[in-house]
Amino acid sequence: MLLPDEAWSRIAARCAPLAEERIARRSARGRVLARPLTATVDVPAADVSAMDGYALAGPVRPGERRPVVAMIPAGAPPGYELAPGAVVRIMTGAPVPLGADRVIPVEATDGGRDVAVFHAEAGPKDHIRRRGEILEAGAPLLPAGALLTPGALSLLATHGLAEVPVHRAPSVAILTTGDEVVPPEAVPAPGQLRDSHTDFLLAAGASLGLSFTPLGIAPDRIDVLRAKVEQGLRCDVLLLCGGVSMGELDLVEGVFADLGCTIHLDAVAIQPGKPFVFATHPGGLVFGLPGNPASVMVSFWLFVRPALRRLLGFAEDWWSGAVAGVLTRPLPGAGARDRFATAAVEARDGVLHVTPFPPKGSHDLAAYAQGTALVRSRAGAAPAEAGAACEVLLL
Repeated sequence: MLLPDEAWSRIAARCAPLAEERIARRSARGRVLARPLTATVDVPAADVSAMDGYALAGPVRPGERRPVVAMIPAGAPPGYELAPGAVVRIMTGAPVPLGADRVIPVEATDGGRDVAVFHAEAGPKDHIRRRGEILEAGAPLLPAGALLTPGALSLLATHGLAEVPVHRAPSVAILTTGDEVVPPEAVPAPGQLRDSHTDFLLAAGASLGLSFTPLGIAPDRIDVLRAKVEQGLRCDVLLLCGGVSMGELDLVEGVFADLGCTIHLDAVAIQPGKPFVFATHPGGLVFGLPGNPASVMVSFWLFVRPALRRLLGFAEDWWSGAVAGVLTRPLPGAGARDRFATAAVEARDGVLHVTPFPPKGSHDLAAYAQGTALVRSRAGAAPAEAGAACEVLLL
């Protein structure tokens, strides 16, 4: 049984970002650049005005009057030549005329259309955005590994990049096992229960921008389980729920080994979620999650989610994203394993207030269905009272 840091180390070592693919810019939100991009144009593309006002050459004195000979709107072609002693009305973003060396905002004038009276002075280069002062064509635009946020995508749009190179999204299959498990729409017979794992994993995948492929439910029969696992191994990642503990019908590890998978770990010192298998094969990764619903959730959040994000190109760790909070109610301690409960979080006055939902066990789906964070009690920790500091991973 590995400590969670060691378990994650074994997983992370085998989760390199996937190869590059090109996708449409407008479909790339939330993805990660696979290689650096360079600017295609100068920004600004010409010397332009930073203000609505008047472009002119040389200094003016307060109270001085000058004739207005033209108006240059944004979008006008550059190249207008300013006559000596004259001024032009100019709009924000419009190209500065040849010969002009400054812009005086309209607020510092009387706003005249034929003759302008100036109320204040302006120095050389005032209120002029110089060509290429933000970016020059060929300059670095975004580095490899950059997250394509809405702001980043707007930047790419200004450089005319219709497609972007990103790390390929992994294909992910999910499989639930167990004779006792039936689909959610079925009426369980005595001793049976409805499948909650598939709905959780489909929604959790969607939160990462991924579309998981459900393979249904495999009974506790090696022939059927093997066929389903073989199907799942065609994807980059297979997530399998149940059958990974020590019982007589926990058949998953044997099937994995029979199909050529190399098992790197099969137990982690966490509660819930101790039975947890991570394996690899030539085509990708395999995660064998426990059968209890809380264990599936915690295992996914702690290990599977960051592994998938690493495949997408994120520099992800299992617990480095945790933040400090303050408990609003007591939190039970932990025994020999790190213990994780869900919690509601609320930021008030610069403090993250954490309300845990301590479960009755790893079968307590009602507790683990609540909250938007995991709160951690490290191994050997004593119970904590309301007001105590805590560490939480936001979900």
